[in-house]
Amino acid sequence: MSTTIVRSALEGRLKVWAAARVPALPVAWQNAPFDPPADGGVYLRAFTMPATTDSEDLAGVMRAYTGVFQISIVAAAGSGTTLSNAIADELAALFPNNLPLIKSGLSVYVRTPCSTSASIADDTTSTTPVSFSYRADTV
Repeated sequence: MSTTIVRSALEGRLKVWAAARVPALPVAWQNAPFDPPADGGVYLRAFTMPATTDSEDLAGVMRAYTGVFQISIVAAAGSGTTLSNAIADELAALFPNNLPLIKSGLSVYVRTPCSTSASIADDTTSTTPVSFSYRADTV
């Protein structure tokens, strides 16, 4: 199914970048075991949120896979927003508007610029969501 390919394309780009970054950023993948850094360091949480698959041709053959990819930046509570905002800027550069990602013959496009939402704080962490819309069409 193409939703699986879409997820793989988006997560693959994030994974390579996060591992190569200095310092590297751990990533909590959707529905996978994860232990946050013991030192309370910054990490990411990645979510692929598919929307309803559409078909825009009269024959019903074409499929449009759309949705939102969200990367949450999780930092220690009380650590301020400077680091999270800098990482959000790096993510915006990593996933620019109209970026094509090709995986298994499917082109996945970043369809909106990255948007950074207000941080959500709890007792121990502050989470800053960064998200963008994507689209992949099949024929």
